[in-house]
Amino acid sequence: MLVFSNARLVFLSVPKTGTTAYETALAPLASMVISDPPELKHAPVFRYNRFFRPALEKFIGPDLDVIAVMREPISWLGSWYRYRQRPFMQGRPNATHDLSFDAFVEGYCQSTRPGFANVGSQAKFLEPSKNGTCVTRLFRYEDPPSLIHFLQERLETTFELKRENVAPPMALSLSAGTEARLRARHAEEFALYASIP
Repeated sequence: MLVFSNARLVFLSVPKTGTTAYETALAPLASMVISDPPELKHAPVFRYNRFFRPALEKFIGPDLDVIAVMREPISWLGSWYRYRQRPFMQGRPNATHDLSFDAFVEGYCQSTRPGFANVGSQAKFLEPSKNGTCVTRLFRYEDPPSLIHFLQERLETTFELKRENVAPPMALSLSAGTEARLRARHAEEFALYASIP
């Protein structure tokens, strides 16, 4: 999570959406950089609302803009699958070395997810709080120019973005049946992504 007090801007860090690269590029300009532990770095809207918003509004002021990035849901799951294939994950209960991407997504669709598929939900991460706290602007991971343009204008700067924390490349395929189950079971993920201008 990045906080820019002069720009009255908070950048939430949705996992697997490239936010580490933005953190590296923009940390020198930020008033606050929450990079550790992961539970705070990747604070979802409800955690931001409960723990961060009251203090930030007290010292910076109300009506802060809160932005975030969302990734196309199948691509997002693919990134998690590939991330959990890295060599140091071998032998861990959440590793995906001996699984197909289809099996990983099938696990994600279960009511009780197995450890390897317990990766959360972008829609839940971004869900507005009951008091109205919400992401005021959402960007697509697949459209970095829109976010870069917004940040450069808002922060009155230019910056270079470098890829970081990237999962190993590999071709992934999903059967039509598994994709249909994913889209039915997690329709809110696809609906939220489709709603981004």
